[in-house]
Amino acid sequence: MGASLADQLLAGSDGTSSSLAIALGANLGDPLATLLAVRPLLERIVAETVRAAGLPADHLRCRWSPLFRTAPVGGPPAQPPYLNAVLVAAPADPRSPLGGLDPLALLGRLQALEHRFGRQRHERWGPRHLDLDLLWCGAVYCRTPGLELPHPRLLERGFVLAPLAAIDPNLVPPGASTAAAPLLAALLGRPGEIPPMALPGRSGWPEQRSDWAPNTDPHGAPAAP
Repeated sequence: MGASLADQLLAGSDGTSSSLAIALGANLGDPLATLLAVRPLLERIVAETVRAAGLPADHLRCRWSPLFRTAPVGGPPAQPPYLNAVLVAAPADPRSPLGGLDPLALLGRLQALEHRFGRQRHERWGPRHLDLDLLWCGAVYCRTPGLELPHPRLLERGFVLAPLAAIDPNLVPPGASTAAAPLLAALLGRPGEIPPMALPGRSGWPEQRSDWAPNTDPHGAPAAP
């Protein structure tokens, strides 16, 4: 029998051992309306997870990335583009420990939220109304059929690395030896890799990349909402 999640805690040294991260994506229906509606619900789920661990609800501070428009990766051809973002939640006091969180319970809450917004799991990497991926949860390391932490493709996805680098370019994701910004730059140097397009801030999602300029994107087209 494999070790329990409690037995699989790692003593992380990259700072992510005191945080959790969730990736968001959607490319069916109205992705913008979906992510705007999901944002406060995710913050509520984080608060519930913290309370269940016996910690005060405001123990974690939520940091949101800007919204990004990204090209689909894998799956069937001719999918519409995605809207993506990342939430990183960490103690307001960096000296405070992050312990006792239940990643399986958190995963269950995320999947229930996906279902609420119409997620159907018909094919791998297929189009979806809402995709929520738990990227990491404190120092938990696990490999089970239902959950792998840290996320096994975390360092291979521009739609994850770009939001992480926008939140904190110096953040070192679990399993990496360098920070999010150079990881993203290396990934975008690969042939055929399409750069994620940062979108401007808006009501309900004010975050935007500090170097964002109106009406520009990596493909030379005007930025659309």
